[in-house]
Amino acid sequence: MAPFPDHLRPWHEALRAQFPIVTAHPALAYLDSAATSQKPDAVLDAVRTYLTGSNANAGRGTYPWANATTAMVERVRGRVKAFLGDPAPERSRVDFTSGTSEGLRAVALDWLPGVLADGDEIVVPFGDHQANTLPWLEARDLLARRGVRVAVREMPYQEGSRDYDTAELARQVTPRTRFVAATHVHHVYGGDMNVRRVRRAVGPDAVICLDAAQSVGHVPVRLGELDVDFVVFSGHKALALPGTGAVWSRGLRGPALAPGGWAGTPNTVGIASLEAALDWLDAAGVGRIETWTEALVARLTDGLRRMPRYEVLGCALSLAADAEVQRRRAVVTLRHERIEAADLGFILYSHGFMVRSDSHCQGPAGERRTSVRVSLHVYNTPDEIDRLLAVLDTL
Repeated sequence: MAPFPDHLRPWHEALRAQFPIVTAHPALAYLDSAATSQKPDAVLDAVRTYLTGSNANAGRGTYPWANATTAMVERVRGRVKAFLGDPAPERSRVDFTSGTSEGLRAVALDWLPGVLADGDEIVVPFGDHQANTLPWLEARDLLARRGVRVAVREMPYQEGSRDYDTAELARQVTPRTRFVAATHVHHVYGGDMNVRRVRRAVGPDAVICLDAAQSVGHVPVRLGELDVDFVVFSGHKALALPGTGAVWSRGLRGPALAPGGWAGTPNTVGIASLEAALDWLDAAGVGRIETWTEALVARLTDGLRRMPRYEVLGCALSLAADAEVQRRRAVVTLRHERIEAADLGFILYSHGFMVRSDSHCQGPAGERRTSVRVSLHVYNTPDEIDRLLAVLDTL
């Protein structure tokens, strides 16, 4: 087995102690961070400070509280750009949304119809989250009602690993391929979907919109290395409050996003929590968080591969802790050969493990059977993984 990063244990213990819901329930292991993350004290304190110190609407009043809130919202736009490593922040734009689903739909309905012409093609990943599938079909249907025909091509997947098949994608691309929807880290298989290869496959001109719901706050996201045009993420999966998210738009291959309609009141307290969460993540070190959670995943998959009655979805070559292929990013999804996923979820909770047990909102090209997803963050421990494996081994 590959060595565990023991040098990070003091760092981890100090960070775990900052999550009050975790420390208040030591007998429970929260293993559902791909659905939503827990919140550290710094985020909770920032929320209270904002609500008790300067709570007001943004962009409406001229009194000090309103001015402070307006300034905070604008400041956090820049904070998002900095956190993502935006190489040209003067050109890009950040818009706040309620989360990834709303952000992707905003790109689909407020931006995409304005740049597509009759006969254009878009690529949609039907094996990814429905939030990165359905909006693009909605955009196609909207354009069809206007007499603009847009062809939808399916993103190809490799049969074994469930990574994108970029060689096949390159063969499918035509001069009319204008837009590609992709995912950074898959919410079921846990793999980095190799967006750099997607760019090479589709060429320099196609727009790429990236669903980063499972990567922001979990792994370093460096826009200078990712040649994409949109990055959409949820704050609540990155330690901020629910109802918070952002769309970063590059404004290079076509205009930046300009959301349609009247925006109304922004989620100011959520935006304040997002700023605190990004500050906390930077201080903790997202690279160290990645190292820690990948080590936990390796510990879990290495144990599961020794239990033949379990199937681990995704790349089988990455199961061993000392595997030389790409490691999973904080997500492991599994099935028992006889116990249904819902029943397995109930059994695990009876032993103190909170996991997700369903179809995980996967698109139409996803898994046909339900499964159990274990998803991790910085507050999870090797002991939790060992206890989980011990329970799984008894079933």
